[in-house]
Amino acid sequence: MPARQRRLLGAAFTVVACLGAQALVVATASAATAADEVVSRGVTIPAFYNPPATLPAANGALVRSEPLPLALSLPGLDGPLPGTATRLMYKSTDSNGQPVAVTGAYIEPSADWSGSGPRPLVAVAPGTVGQGDQCSASMGLEHPLVFNSQTVSVGYEDLSIYRLLAQGVAVVVTDYVGLGATDRLHTYVNRVDEAHAVLDAVRAARSLTGTSVTAASPVGLYGYSQGGGATAAAAELQSSYAPDVTLSGTYAGAPPADLTSVTKAIDGSELAGALGWSLNGFLQSDPALKPLAEAHLNDAGKAALTDLSTMCVGDALLGYAYKKSTSWTTDGESISDIIASTPAFQSFLDEQRIGTLKPSGPVRLATGVSDNLVPHAQARQLAVDWCAKGADVTYKPVVLPSVGSALVNHFAPLLTDQGDAISWLTDRLAGKAATSNCWSMPVQL
Repeated sequence: MPARQRRLLGAAFTVVACLGAQALVVATASAATAADEVVSRGVTIPAFYNPPATLPAANGALVRSEPLPLALSLPGLDGPLPGTATRLMYKSTDSNGQPVAVTGAYIEPSADWSGSGPRPLVAVAPGTVGQGDQCSASMGLEHPLVFNSQTVSVGYEDLSIYRLLAQGVAVVVTDYVGLGATDRLHTYVNRVDEAHAVLDAVRAARSLTGTSVTAASPVGLYGYSQGGGATAAAAELQSSYAPDVTLSGTYAGAPPADLTSVTKAIDGSELAGALGWSLNGFLQSDPALKPLAEAHLNDAGKAALTDLSTMCVGDALLGYAYKKSTSWTTDGESISDIIASTPAFQSFLDEQRIGTLKPSGPVRLATGVSDNLVPHAQARQLAVDWCAKGADVTYKPVVLPSVGSALVNHFAPLLTDQGDAISWLTDRLAGKAATSNCWSMPVQL
């Protein structure tokens, strides 16, 4: 087997391993699709995910909700294990100041809270799952593995969600802007959209009736990779956007804080498709960038962006692994070079930089020292930037050997550090004080 295929196979095994012992569910569109249902790569997106024309005024206000069947659920004396789920749609505000509908899910745990004080609530920000609506985390709770002839979607974030539920922590997970909700394209790695979606998910969960979450419930944020960037941005924007959401602790794993660095790293990697998701998201957020992009993209590049706009991670691995963006441009320049030479693009990426504001509450930032997909250096720099602002930062370099796969280098710390990350977060939710190690940054890897 060629080395490249071995690396891709290893990366696929890593993603599948994130599921643990999850059930296989194959979801395909029925023959009689309702007029108001959207079909994405053969998967029917329920009509629930179609936003109404008018949204409530308040951020975090519920638009609608319905029971959500968990694929991995067992009967228990006090109800289904690990809990009872509700599908959500709630109102948020995007980076342009416009109202937007966001979907997600709330899970009421069957387990008692294992710490002291009232039952806490954690908002889980999913890692990269793709840009097609069928990839959304809320659908992943119902269908952990979607596999048909057109798409492969893995709900790997279910593992962290179930670990939190086992501790008696209530969980709300956001699908982000445009992922799940069918009215627009997902604004991948837009820090403001993601931060607002995370914080408004907390508000939406609090407004549900019949749950054990109260105004006194401590709130935590949990996210890795794209999710780590989302929780990091949410901690930065909490004081200005959601002062009513006091944060007891935030876990930000492998955050893509500097997109200039990240776009260079993913180009030509197994997850090169994420470069297309990023560019699609940039153009969705700022349509004025579209003519600039079209001036540089050739037919293959334009076709790739369209193709990737409905793909999940599995599809991108199979269709675009190791693809170099130089094959997408008219002059053979890379997307990173075009961004660097186009002031409007570079300005947009600069606005996405995380680390310019002090985060609220204690933050645990973890990054794999061998991570060359979401580069370790830029994640470590975020900790340095936060420490310089006087933030309460617990920095954790995850030391693992570098392997031939950038995707494995990135995902391995997700698994090896997850237990410690959840323990740190549950300690904060139980009222235990964090101990910042900013003093040690000069000698930390």
